[in-house]
Amino acid sequence: MSGDRLYAPTIPKGQVSPFSRRHFLWNSGGGLGAIALAWMLNRDSLKASGSPERSALQPHFAAKAKRVVQVFCAGGVSHLDTFDYKPELEKRDGKSLEGKGENLGFFGQPGRLMKSVYGFNQYGKSGAWVSSLLPHLSQCVDDVCFLHSMVAKSNNHTPAAFQMNSGFTLNGFPCLGSWLSYGLGTENENLPAFVVLPDPRGLPAGGSINWTSGFLPANHQGVAFRTQSGEPVPDLQTPKSISLSARLADMQMLSTMNREFAAGHPGDDAFAARLRAYELAAQMQASIPEATDLSSETEATQRMYGLDEPANKGFARNCLTARRLLERGVRFVQILNGGSFGSPRINWDGHENVKENHDAQALTMDKPVAALIQDLKQRGMFEDTLFVWSTEFGRSPATQGLGAPGRDHHPTAFTCFLAGAGVKKGMSYGTSDEIGYFAAENKVTIPDFHATILHLLGLNHEKLTFYHNGINRRLTDVHGQVIDGVLS
Repeated sequence: MSGDRLYAPTIPKGQVSPFSRRHFLWNSGGGLGAIALAWMLNRDSLKASGSPERSALQPHFAAKAKRVVQVFCAGGVSHLDTFDYKPELEKRDGKSLEGKGENLGFFGQPGRLMKSVYGFNQYGKSGAWVSSLLPHLSQCVDDVCFLHSMVAKSNNHTPAAFQMNSGFTLNGFPCLGSWLSYGLGTENENLPAFVVLPDPRGLPAGGSINWTSGFLPANHQGVAFRTQSGEPVPDLQTPKSISLSARLADMQMLSTMNREFAAGHPGDDAFAARLRAYELAAQMQASIPEATDLSSETEATQRMYGLDEPANKGFARNCLTARRLLERGVRFVQILNGGSFGSPRINWDGHENVKENHDAQALTMDKPVAALIQDLKQRGMFEDTLFVWSTEFGRSPATQGLGAPGRDHHPTAFTCFLAGAGVKKGMSYGTSDEIGYFAAENKVTIPDFHATILHLLGLNHEKLTFYHNGINRRLTDVHGQVIDGVLS
């Protein structure tokens, strides 16, 4: 199922390439080298041979979704203070936590039960409960399917983030976006199949490992844009000191060397992947600036996302950029809300004071995410785009320490939601127990979550495999069941 094919002319029999590998590396080591010509020659070769120009692959069965956008809220959003209303927790406010077994918090400082620090109301025709923390997302409840019975393996940020993004708590495994790139290829020859938009304030726990291709070919790794900079991808522009004639000469020579080296080393997959990456980089010189230029968006659209509001810390720009990338054929866009550690915290990790923390984080996330859902709907993209909202775990029903207003990490019950292509609208799946401590009904593991996402894209999670170290590896390891109850 690999799309790792390199098309290059062969060297005539008896003719020796004038360039050694060392010569090639020495000549190409000075940077990108402006290799657009190499890309164009490869493309023309494909057309001449009758081969398909694009590298999109066929799914296992008819897909409901063509593309995915994932909002990942780093730090652990409190389900009890957002989407999972617990009247019993209000009744037991201030009482001891009993009958739930060992403490599951990361810091091991259980206090007393604490009711939500926000009021809850029901919204929409579905009557879904949402707290006052999220006034904009509360207006979207009839478009989404809440999963209230999510469970994670770890109560530690980094391995929990790895599991949500790659299926494993250890690092080095391919993430969801990379598996989709590997399984389905790209629909746009000018843009990456998998783009990551980090929070402008910083990277999440584990950093770039959250979008690694792991043991998959390197071309399936997520391309992270520099969202804190006016230049999303560095070094795309040709330096002003290089003339047009010199640039064209470089392109011609590099094209020749690439083809001759590839023809002489047909089994060198690493070189093939690197060559494709540089060819894509050449195309990105024109496509990335256009895709990330928001000046063409109407004033009404920019206001809807909140681009003019400093409180969202630049996250609104990422959400609007995501819509533009999806429109242009990017297969998977991951938008990160929140960075890693620090003081004051720049994520949803409400240890010290959950209200103070979540108030600040919701200002960055609520309006832009609701706007993205509405924007996809009004542009007719919602029906074939899968929208994924996730976090690594929830937060405890009890305070972190006696008399404290914060909540510790909590992996045995939390909430995520799916929306869009192939997903039932205006419903809730699964429940947590009376105080939100354990998943009580229809428990959803992260492998189940991933299996369902792959299914909506026409991929059987048991058949999407890659042979590595003697094992046919897959995103869901040896686990996972498609959640049929959420499928429309």
